[in-house]
Amino acid sequence: MVLRNYFYRLKCIVRDRHSMFWTLMFPLLLATMFHMAFLNLSNGLNFSQIKIAIVDIDEYRNNTGFVSAIEAVSNTDENQKSDALFNLKYTTLEEARKLLDDDKIEGYIICDSEIKLTVKETGINETIIKSFLDYYLQTSSTIGTIAGVNPEAVNKGLIETLSDKADYLKEIAYGKSEPDSTVVFFYSLIAMTCFYGSFWGLKEVTALQADLSYEGARLSVAPVHKMKMFISSFLAAFTVELIEVFLLISYLKFILNVSFGGELLYILLACITGTFTGVTYGTFIASVVKGGEGIKIGILIGTSMTMSFLAGLMYEKMTYS
Repeated sequence: MVLRNYFYRLKCIVRDRHSMFWTLMFPLLLATMFHMAFLNLSNGLNFSQIKIAIVDIDEYRNNTGFVSAIEAVSNTDENQKSDALFNLKYTTLEEARKLLDDDKIEGYIICDSEIKLTVKETGINETIIKSFLDYYLQTSSTIGTIAGVNPEAVNKGLIETLSDKADYLKEIAYGKSEPDSTVVFFYSLIAMTCFYGSFWGLKEVTALQADLSYEGARLSVAPVHKMKMFISSFLAAFTVELIEVFLLISYLKFILNVSFGGELLYILLACITGTFTGVTYGTFIASVVKGGEGIKIGILIGTSMTMSFLAGLMYEKMTYS
């Protein structure tokens, strides 16, 4: 009898087009929109070298400290580095002005009695150039001040200490894929879909309550133990929701090519647990909350959306706040 009622409830659930849309089609549509929104996000964050020019005069060549500093972070015709900050070109003053007017460089530097930067407009690249020059001037001024008071400090590695800006943090992947902050949204979407199983749980309990549905009134006089009816209904809701979650993961993995870092088995195990929790939460709301089905659905939607927000679906860093 339990098995027969299980298949009967499966048919009833699948034929509920309204609930099927919100528990299956809505997450798929949301995943598609996420993918479209994040498609070129990583590419847009890629850094490109800033093109600058330096007026090649004797005063610049005599300033060996600045020459060493600027060439250490730049690509030149003689020295090519993959992690260079600037793409450096040596020109005359007239050539530098022409290149700037033609938007072929972001700015040019003149180093005579002082270091001067000329730009055409303000922007991120121009700010980076100015920040580099300000940092160099501050560092060289600090070295000069300390050397004037304690000349021995120069021989003890003062310049290397101030110039060494080692980065002790490194971003690594926990799994087998490169770190990608957008995956957090897809994880949150999967969690939300698991939680949407609560709608099936609420619907199945409502169908068993004689005071809330005609179906429940008929079942209340049926010669079947109510616990058996509940177990078969719960298993049917759990099965349908679990299939929907697996379909969502398959869509993310094989259609949208979302990388989960090679930890798919753990994700599937988490989805089984999450689906069970979602369906159970729906049965809990339907059993505890007094009132009609509309009131129960309203409370269920409000609490599920609140928890989805706290999980980071709307704001990525919420889970770390």
